[in-house]
Amino acid sequence: MLLSGLRLLPLLPLAWVGGVDGRAVDTVAAAKVESRQQQNIVTWDDKSLMINGERLMIFSAEVHPFRLPVTSLWLDVLQKIKAMGYTCVSFYIDWFLLEGKQGEFRAEGIFDLEPFFEAAKQAGLYLLARPGPYINAEVAGGGFPGWLQRVQGRLRTNDAAYLEATANYSANIGRIIAEAQITNGGPVILYQPENEYQSYLEGYEFPDYEYWENVDRQFRDAGIVVPSINNEAHMNAYITTSTPASVDIYGHDSYPLGFDCFNPTVWPEDGLPTDWLELNNQIAPDSPYALVEFQGGGFQPPGGAGFEACSQLLNHEFERVIYKNNYAVGATIFNIYMTFGGTNWGNLGHAEGYSSYDYGAQITEERLVYREKYSEMKLQANFFHVSPAYLVADRFNSSLEWTDNEAITVTPAITDTTKFYIARHTQYDSTETVPYRLKVQTVGFGDLTVPQLSDSLYLTRRDSKIHVSDYLVGDKNLVYSTAEIFTWKKYSDKTVLVVYGGPDEHHELAVEGRGSDDDEVVEGSDVTVEQRDGYTILGWAVSPERKVVRVHGDLYIYLLERNEAYNFWVPPEPAQVGTSSVIVKAGYLIRTVEVDDATLSFVGDVNATTTIEVIGGAPEKLETLNFNGRSLPFEQDERGVVTATVEFRKPRFKLPSCSRLKWKKIDALPELQPDYSDDAWTVADLKETPNTAFPDLRTPTSLYAGDYGYHTRTLIYRGHFTANGGESTFFIQTQGGMAFGSSVWLDDKFIGSFVGDSTWESTNANSTYELPALEKGRQYVFTVVIDNMGLNNNYVIPEEKQKIPRGILDYELEGHPKSDISWKLTGNLGGENYLDKDRGPLNEGGLFIERQGYHLPVAPTKYWDYSKGPTEGLTKPGIVYYATSFDLNLPTGYDIPISFEFVNTTAVAYRAQIFVNGYQFGTYVNHIGPQSRYPVPQGILNYHGTNYLGVTLWAMEEGGAKVEGFEIRVGTVTATGYGNIEMAPTPAWKRREGAY
Repeated sequence: MLLSGLRLLPLLPLAWVGGVDGRAVDTVAAAKVESRQQQNIVTWDDKSLMINGERLMIFSAEVHPFRLPVTSLWLDVLQKIKAMGYTCVSFYIDWFLLEGKQGEFRAEGIFDLEPFFEAAKQAGLYLLARPGPYINAEVAGGGFPGWLQRVQGRLRTNDAAYLEATANYSANIGRIIAEAQITNGGPVILYQPENEYQSYLEGYEFPDYEYWENVDRQFRDAGIVVPSINNEAHMNAYITTSTPASVDIYGHDSYPLGFDCFNPTVWPEDGLPTDWLELNNQIAPDSPYALVEFQGGGFQPPGGAGFEACSQLLNHEFERVIYKNNYAVGATIFNIYMTFGGTNWGNLGHAEGYSSYDYGAQITEERLVYREKYSEMKLQANFFHVSPAYLVADRFNSSLEWTDNEAITVTPAITDTTKFYIARHTQYDSTETVPYRLKVQTVGFGDLTVPQLSDSLYLTRRDSKIHVSDYLVGDKNLVYSTAEIFTWKKYSDKTVLVVYGGPDEHHELAVEGRGSDDDEVVEGSDVTVEQRDGYTILGWAVSPERKVVRVHGDLYIYLLERNEAYNFWVPPEPAQVGTSSVIVKAGYLIRTVEVDDATLSFVGDVNATTTIEVIGGAPEKLETLNFNGRSLPFEQDERGVVTATVEFRKPRFKLPSCSRLKWKKIDALPELQPDYSDDAWTVADLKETPNTAFPDLRTPTSLYAGDYGYHTRTLIYRGHFTANGGESTFFIQTQGGMAFGSSVWLDDKFIGSFVGDSTWESTNANSTYELPALEKGRQYVFTVVIDNMGLNNNYVIPEEKQKIPRGILDYELEGHPKSDISWKLTGNLGGENYLDKDRGPLNEGGLFIERQGYHLPVAPTKYWDYSKGPTEGLTKPGIVYYATSFDLNLPTGYDIPISFEFVNTTAVAYRAQIFVNGYQFGTYVNHIGPQSRYPVPQGILNYHGTNYLGVTLWAMEEGGAKVEGFEIRVGTVTATGYGNIEMAPTPAWKRREGAY
């Protein structure tokens, strides 16, 4: 709530050694905080986290390594995050992928976290580990393995059966995290037990402190000693730093703009939180303000607007307004969800999502950094590297008192010297350009009203500014700056400061001290320089023309338009936590830099011929300038500025056309053939279900797939009965999650489908089908195919939505008791005893071709039928599998994003899956969408060899279906200095014992 015209006293958080503002020192709480610090490397107080005694802004990116199953690409993503200026990465761990069978924990190959830890160390990033066991994360089951559906205890509670079920996972993953802690030389500095523990059913006693203590104890017993942090969704203060069961650091999450990506220009009226400062000081006065999961994009359901629309809703303007509001509150642990989303490959996503998990994030699913929001975050993150006073500043409530225009609200953050003023539109989503003047406090010159050389500052549409006063730049003091600071560096012979503003804005900057005869406008024009009593003022109108001013002899100030500032980098040195001393303008991406005597070596990516300009940090007499290992000719002027050109040569290569490939096909539903035998199938013979959340069966035996160990993708049922001649209808209730579908055949005759839709009500379907005349005394079989879209999350306690069954819930054959039908079922071959340990427990479903392993490379296609591929299609309902191979020989030294795209203009109901070298990398639902393009990274695709491609096509309606177009596409190509990309394990087909 904003109070017009009232100067509010600062709400100072309690330090853990005492209290302020008349509050009594709580010695018990202080002692409790001190006792929680189990080691002396990662410590904290009410202001910030400290590493080895040094305060650090935890500017963190959310990344899920399991959503990129190429371990050699993890460093690529982490370098791109580090290049933005981030200091930390937060990562979830998906229990389902690591213990697909109870008691068998497997963290090997693409599921091994050691390469991720090594990549973080090499990139120079700390890690926040979030192992759950419950994570949500829009993954199947919220990270809970499918076999938990049979556990005789309520999930996320203190029930002994549930805790016992988590013990093996917690011990193993806890040990892995413990070994990677900073106390053991690793990058892990924080860990989060559980996740978003705050939503519960009425009547349930909540919170369960004993449960929380047991979860934490499991990880602590495994050796984790770094501070714990939690992630409440709504600041309910259920688990805090002082509750009976506690965390070391209290944190919460927020998604203030929501997820209406269909209307990406519309911000909700109440989207800007204004009470967090007061709430946090009440809840956790002894720990730093932590936003453990803050909106960086948006999830999308089936039928949604798509992630590009989300990237527009949660764009650079959103970052400027909402993130800077977080800084106004005083967040010093700030994690952005997601920063790189990746892919729900191998059926790992939940039912309310789809294959892409791009999330509209700063780094796209294809690992590209072209979104403006990436560049905006580079400006913000780098500011904190050179603004240590932010970490100890006392916060004031937002106020109108600091400006002359009530349309502008300012939050001051103040130390004894440095002051920050976060200015925003009072109507936070305003698209107007608003003039204002700002009052700033200074130590040596009293209160000043700025600007002094013009009438007004201007805040344009959906923007926010961080102005400063008494801001140290090396040995120089900025009396004030209305322009925002990107970075500064002090060198032996000069100091370089880079500031920026939006187009057509007016800004001022004042440097303490009188000017000298050497002061000059080195570059550009229209900069006003005036001397005041004790300081020098620069005033300018922001324009595309760059301006460089030398002040006080050795301070070079670069006055940039924001769009040009986007091209500047402060690259890290390899394995360095901070940034280097080099400031460079270089275009698309600079990953790292090394300075060695008279040599300067950059590693980066370019997508066009690019001028490199090193404005600070080059050796005084540079002899060699390297870019990606190649020496470049360069010039170095009298100021030490180095310029060179990196040539971009567009690579020549040719991708195959899918329509010209040699395809083979095979019936993927041989169950419809008269001579098909299901003798090897699982008999549905459980008269009671072990599923305690849904114990009331409506069928004589359980037809819940999870009761028999089948949890992923396609489920197939076979129901045998003997006709009495009086059957005319068959009713069936199937369930597969949001946007699922099912089809039913009687022998080889199609009797109907539930094609599915994108409504939340479509998670199960009641379908009644008309039957042809049946011959009395003859045996018939129903074949039911169900698309399991993934298990539900388990957000509300103890609602147990993860246990919502998949499969057949009910049926009724007219003229028969239910017991007249005997059922068998199948899913992936082996169920929880899954065969493909390399690709994990979720990669395969229950289709015949998957059970046989025909989706794997070198499948035995010799005797299959020739085909034109998916565009040939089916003329009647059914499922067919198309397979082909193609060679790639792409040039090295380039990042060449490749995707597979469905091109359709009709709403015919069909579903398809894409398999690339055995990895399921896409599920396409033509009539629901929204996804039609499926990126597949190098490392799954072999860029220098043979690739095996498979596509299933499930036609769900009379008349069949065909794919109108299916092609391989290429995205934005960059020349890259990134190293070799190793293939993920791609074991080939071999005959599977017991396959049916």
